[in-house]
Amino acid sequence: MADLSGGLTAIVNLVLAAGGLGTAAMGLVDASKAFWGGPSNFGFGYIASALKPFLDALDKRSSGLGKDDILRTLRANWLNGVNKADQKAKTKALIHLGLTQGSAEKLAKAAGVDAGKLKSLAQKTAAGQQVTQEEINVLGQFDTALSAVLDAAYERGDQKYRNAAKVLAMIVAMVMAGLAGYFFFGGGWQTVGKALLVGLAATPLAPIAKDLASSLQAAAGAVGAIKR
Repeated sequence: MADLSGGLTAIVNLVLAAGGLGTAAMGLVDASKAFWGGPSNFGFGYIASALKPFLDALDKRSSGLGKDDILRTLRANWLNGVNKADQKAKTKALIHLGLTQGSAEKLAKAAGVDAGKLKSLAQKTAAGQQVTQEEINVLGQFDTALSAVLDAAYERGDQKYRNAAKVLAMIVAMVMAGLAGYFFFGGGWQTVGKALLVGLAATPLAPIAKDLASSLQAAAGAVGAIKR
């Protein structure tokens, strides 16, 4: 039987090296967050767009909270990587604080609930009066609609951020591999082309490189045992 150990060692080393390159590229992309948020800026547009009908409805004169105030807070939390559940809870709390007699009608329209009952609830809450069960039910409907909007917005925003970060890491890995191929391994187009292919595969390989290398070694061992 032919000795495959040399070829296997080369493949395993290539997989591990590519995985290390991918990890380094992802680290550089993550470090770029120090510059105006870097890739963390991706995805927040979904949140701002989804919440626009609710934020536009807020009456800053009545509650002291306006659209720009809330967006600054939400953006700060997003860029800082605060837990998504906490971000949603804070967003809902800020919009609740903006629920006043002046904003109730527009907020009700944004959520698709009874405007009269929501306005009555805001008025009674401000006056310290007891609210009815129907008004409580309307608030529950408002919360449900707002939660659905927040879930969709934050999930889509997070997906865009993760995808953008992976693409950026892939580009960084390809640039690093291409430069290494050019400056350290002859610099020919064929060499650079192979280096770019390694860079292209580096980011997807990074999380599984060690497991893949171990699997290849185990598979080669099993095949060798059968052929003996």
